[in-house]
Amino acid sequence: MSEVKTSVLELTWQEKAKAYVELLKHRLSSFVALSGAFGYYLAVKEVDWAKLILITIAGFFITAASNIINQIYEKDSDALMKRTRNRPLPSGRLTVREATIYCLLLIVFSLFLFVHFFNFRSAIVAILSVILYGFVYTPLKRSGPIAVFVGAIPGALPPMIGWVAATNQFGWEPGVLFAIQFFWQFPHFWALAWMIDEDYKQAGIQLLPYKGDKGAKTARAIIGYTLFLVPLGWIPYELGITGIASAIIATLGGLLFLGHAFYLKREISDAAARRLFFVSITYLPILQIVFLLDKA
Repeated sequence: MSEVKTSVLELTWQEKAKAYVELLKHRLSSFVALSGAFGYYLAVKEVDWAKLILITIAGFFITAASNIINQIYEKDSDALMKRTRNRPLPSGRLTVREATIYCLLLIVFSLFLFVHFFNFRSAIVAILSVILYGFVYTPLKRSGPIAVFVGAIPGALPPMIGWVAATNQFGWEPGVLFAIQFFWQFPHFWALAWMIDEDYKQAGIQLLPYKGDKGAKTARAIIGYTLFLVPLGWIPYELGITGIASAIIATLGGLLFLGHAFYLKREISDAAARRLFFVSITYLPILQIVFLLDKA
């Protein structure tokens, strides 16, 4: 166990509160919640700002609950990695029991928001995302790169959840929003896994494909998945969700993203992977903002 482990009895209430906040992974949860709000905003003709706020809150808490399950399951492996050993559970600032109760409260509250203010279908998809992320993807991380494929499913559900919350319907529109976020995750996560591969190996986690290959095979796989983003950026226009301007920008953005994937294949370096990772975390929010501004 990590050397930084302390007794929970020594913590002040301020330190305890800080640990609970950290457990939420608020930056990641906020990013995912905004993807849900994005789906909701695109779906409605006129925005109900109160509901937009509520869908963001519900999305934040359901995502935070998934993150807590992940941290409970990975408490011991987190203690082995430099970047995670100071998290609330491996550091001993919170117990598994405290985290579990916290997680259940967040799930109940978020599902109440989905059912009461939106619809049952959105609540079902939301709880499905928790199950897939917390109880399928997380254990699979030790089994190999199949975990990335499985994890990409709950990771792509937020905009679909937002759309279904607004319309109470599934269809091609939420499907394409799901597809964009699904294929985006492969270059995003593999670039990250490339960067922190040594840390992952210490914890027995292998997310890179081809037996952890940091070479041409993985770079080609990244290129293959990134290719899908080029035509997918055009489809919202064809479905009447957005205008032609955003379709052009989305296509150009996909080509730029693809160019950085090819750059990784040429360089085969941590620096090129880091560059691709930062392109990935820029690409998705910019794409969503462009779609919102050019909403049909």
